[in-house]
Amino acid sequence: MAKKKSVLTLQEMKNNGEKITMVTSYDYAMASLAEQAGVDTILVGDSLQMVVLGDDSTISATLDTMIHHIKAVVKGAPNTFVIGDMPFGSYHISPEEAVASAVRMMKEGRCDAVKMEGGVNMEDTIRAIVDAGIPVCAHIGLTPQTTAMLGGHRVQGRGDAAQKVLDDALAVQRAGAFMVVFECVPGVLAEHISKLMNIPVIGIGAGAGTDGQVLVFHDILGLSGDFKAKFVKKFRDLGAEAVAGIGDYVKEVKEGTFPAEENTFGGVSEEDLENLKEPVDIRGGLKSIKDGLKNLVPGAGKDGKVDDGADK
Repeated sequence: MAKKKSVLTLQEMKNNGEKITMVTSYDYAMASLAEQAGVDTILVGDSLQMVVLGDDSTISATLDTMIHHIKAVVKGAPNTFVIGDMPFGSYHISPEEAVASAVRMMKEGRCDAVKMEGGVNMEDTIRAIVDAGIPVCAHIGLTPQTTAMLGGHRVQGRGDAAQKVLDDALAVQRAGAFMVVFECVPGVLAEHISKLMNIPVIGIGAGAGTDGQVLVFHDILGLSGDFKAKFVKKFRDLGAEAVAGIGDYVKEVKEGTFPAEENTFGGVSEEDLENLKEPVDIRGGLKSIKDGLKNLVPGAGKDGKVDDGADK
């Protein structure tokens, strides 16, 4: 098992030109598999609100929901650097609120860092969290929590808008972020800015020129149904395998071929079965008790109650 990464070792990877791998995972089992596969970092993204909970947006994810899933991921991947995604509304009101939210995420979730969206507009907030002793991974370009302001899920940084991506990147670095995610940014621009940055740049839909890549666990393994973004590559089709496997289970149960002998516990012989006693008839047993009372207790009536003559 490789040694767990840290903020310092991730920085060393950038300095040495070694690519950083990040996988977005949401529970114990996923995290355990990601760690076994050797990923450098795991992001517990607020995308779980859509991928795992079936919502149509990440907006409704809460801090409690995120902490719940972060705990499971940390237990599943104890030797992997885990980043918890701060949900919409947990850091937008004030830097003080943001620090309180980040502290909760670190204390209760036990993750190694937090991630938050925003560039120049979040510079003071990032600085406040970093000053509180909490590592921050920034997220710029396409920021899913604010897609309404961006006009939907669109590539960011084309043409004159390239300057904003650079300004945001330099702002989060200046604020003290140890890493930044570029989402849906033209590859040439992402590579150019990555070379200007001192901190690692992780891309998702930002080409191969960044310092590392992040993809969602479900997208990597074909578990996202028909969803297919341009930047996603399906490395395995476990979704189809899962449907086929469950279908085989249903078929064998209907046919009566599962469970087979090798799936069934033994330890009871034919003789054991022959020696089984028939269960006692409870109602019959009660009748016998009443009959016994009539014979043994003077004054017992038909219902087994004792007449003590008190009313006479």
